[in-house]
Amino acid sequence: MLQPASSTVLMAVARVVAEAPTLSEAVSRLAEALRDTIPFEELHLLRLDRADSVVLYTVRASGELEITTHRIARAGSAAPPINPQTRSRLMCPIRHGARVLGALWFTSTRPDVFSGEHQELMDAAADLVALAVHHDMIRSTEALRRDQIDSLDRLLHAMAEALDVRQVFGDVSEVVRGSLPHDILALTSWGEDGRSFRMYALAGAEVSDPTFWAPTILTDDDRAQLHRNSYIVHDATTELHPASVRARLFERFGIKSALRVAMPLGNDVFGSLFFLARESDRFSDEDIDFARHVADHLALALSHHRLAEAARRGAEARETAARLEAQVATLTRELEAHAGHRRVIGNSRRWQDVLAQAARVAQTETTVLLTGESGTGKEVIARFIHHGSRRRQGPFIAINCAALPDQLLESELFGHERGAFTGAVNAKPGRIEQANGGVLFLDEVGEMAPAVQAKLLRVLEEREFLRLGATRLQKADIRVVAATNRDLHAAMRRGEFREDLYYRLGVFEISLPPLRDRLDDINELANAFLDEIGETVGRPAAGISRDAREQLLAYSWPGNVRELRNAIERAVILADGGQIRSEHLPVTTPRAPVVAADAGTLPLPAGGVNLEAIERSFVMKALTQARHNKTRAAKLLGLTRAQLYSRIEKYGLADTPS
Repeated sequence: MLQPASSTVLMAVARVVAEAPTLSEAVSRLAEALRDTIPFEELHLLRLDRADSVVLYTVRASGELEITTHRIARAGSAAPPINPQTRSRLMCPIRHGARVLGALWFTSTRPDVFSGEHQELMDAAADLVALAVHHDMIRSTEALRRDQIDSLDRLLHAMAEALDVRQVFGDVSEVVRGSLPHDILALTSWGEDGRSFRMYALAGAEVSDPTFWAPTILTDDDRAQLHRNSYIVHDATTELHPASVRARLFERFGIKSALRVAMPLGNDVFGSLFFLARESDRFSDEDIDFARHVADHLALALSHHRLAEAARRGAEARETAARLEAQVATLTRELEAHAGHRRVIGNSRRWQDVLAQAARVAQTETTVLLTGESGTGKEVIARFIHHGSRRRQGPFIAINCAALPDQLLESELFGHERGAFTGAVNAKPGRIEQANGGVLFLDEVGEMAPAVQAKLLRVLEEREFLRLGATRLQKADIRVVAATNRDLHAAMRRGEFREDLYYRLGVFEISLPPLRDRLDDINELANAFLDEIGETVGRPAAGISRDAREQLLAYSWPGNVRELRNAIERAVILADGGQIRSEHLPVTTPRAPVVAADAGTLPLPAGGVNLEAIERSFVMKALTQARHNKTRAAKLLGLTRAQLYSRIEKYGLADTPS
C-alpha cells in the first residue's frame, strides 16, 4: 500500500499529466515531481512512434531534456544506447488498456539504490504517464494526418498546371517527402505484353544514359511481383534476386529499401510507383496507405494526360483526313480537266482509301508500287499521283513492260545510240530520258526480263543509266511508279523477279481492290462511261434500266473496270439510242428462283455463280422492301438481327438509313 507521501507525489504527477501541453514538457516536470522520492539520476521515457521507430525522452541529472529517435531493426527492437556506468535500473511498461505504448525507467550509477517501494510508486506513476503518452500519440497521429492531407492538397496544386506528370514529377517528390521521407521517387510503366517495363519518370537522381529510358525485359522474379498490390523491400541486398531488374536498378542508385504501390489507370494498371531510400528499413506498413493516395492522385493526372493525348491525336487524325479528302477532291477535278476520260471515279470506302494513300504519297519523291488485278485502274492512280506531286509540270511517260520483247523493251526504256544494233540507224532517247523531271510509269513491271531488271535496279539506286551502245552515263531525274497484276513474292521464290528490285520498287505499296469489292461504285462508273461513250457514237443510249443495273451488280467482273467500260460501250451500240436493258449486256449472271422446291436440280450458269454478289443484292432488296427497318429486313431474309448486321457491315451497307 502506498504511503501518504507517495500519494502526494502521485497527485503531483496527475497535475503534470493534466496540465503539460506537450509530452516533452510533461517528461521534464515528471522528473522534478519524482526526483525527491525516487533516487534516480536519469529518467527515460520510451514512446513507440511508428512500427519501425521509437522516440526516447531522457532527463539528465542536470535537468536537461534530450529527445532522440531510434529505428527498429526487423530482427528485433534495437535498444537505445545505455550508459555503461549505469549500475541500477528501475523499469516498467507503459500501457493503455492491452496496448503497450512504451516504457518508463530510472537509472543510477550507484548500485542497489531502488527498492520495492520505489517500484510500487513507479508502477502507479506509469499508469498516469500512460495517459500523457496516449494523448501525445493521438496528437501526433492527427498532426501526421493533417500533414498528409496538406501534402495531397499541395500535390494537386503541383499537378494542376501540367498535363504531363513527368514535367512536375520532381515537385511531386518534394511535396510528399515531408509525409513520406524518401531519397528517390520512381514511376514505371508496364509494356502491353506484360513482359517488359520502362522508367516513365524519376526524381532524386540524374541519368545521362538515354538507354536507361528504353523498355527492359523483366525476369521471372520481377514478373511475379507485377500483380502484387503493394510491398516493402526492407533490405534489397538480401531480399532481391541479384539477377532481377529491380536488384540491378537499386544497386545503380545505392538503394537499400523500397516501398512499391501499384499505379492504377481506369480498370487497368499503368505501372508501379516506387519510394526508394538509401538506408535499410526506411518504410513500414503504415506508409502504404499514404503511398496509395499519392498513386491515386498521379493516376488522375495520367488519365487527364491520356485523354488530352487521345483528343490531340483524334484532332490531328481528323485534320489529316479532311486535308487528304480535300486534296483528293481537288486532284480528281484537276485530273478530269487535264486527262479527259481518265477520271478517278468512285466513293466506296476501299476506293477512297486508295485515293487517300495516293494523295499522301504523291507529295513525296517515294517510289510507288501499285498492285492489283488487271483493269483495276492502276494507270489512273499513277496519273493521280503524278498530278498531285511536285513533278506535275513534268512529263508522265508510261511503258507497258509486257507488250514488248526483251531487247526492244531495253531499247525503249534506256534508248540507244546509232549502230547499237542492226536497224539502229539513228540515236534515240529512251523513256527514262523522256520522263526527265517527271514520272516514269512502268506498267506490268513483273513481266520484265532479268537482264532489264538489273539495269533498272541501277537506275533506282544510282539515278544514272547508259543508252544501248553508249559509254557516257546520263543522270535520271525521274520518279518511278510501277504496277503489276502478278504475285511478285511468288515470282521471287521462282527466281523470276529480283528481290532487291522488289524492295526498291515497293517502298510504298498500294493495293487496288477488284471491282467486285467496289460494288457501290458500279452504278457511278457505268453512268460516267455512258456519258463518255455517248459523245463518240451517233445515238447515245437513253439510260440504263433497273434490271440491267441489277445485272451489273450481280456480275463478278473478272476484267474489273476495263471490262465494265467495254460492256457499257457494247450495250450503247446495241441499244441504238434506247434504254440499255439486261439483254444488251454481254455478261451472264445467275438468277435465283422465287420458289425452289428442289434447288439442287437447277442448272448453274456457264459463267459461274458469284454467291457474295447474290447475297448482297438480296440484303439490299430486303432493306429496300422493309424501308430499312432492320428487324423486318432480317425477317424477310430468315436471319437474326445480329446476322443481318454482320452482312450489312461485310458488304459496306452500314451507311443506309436505320
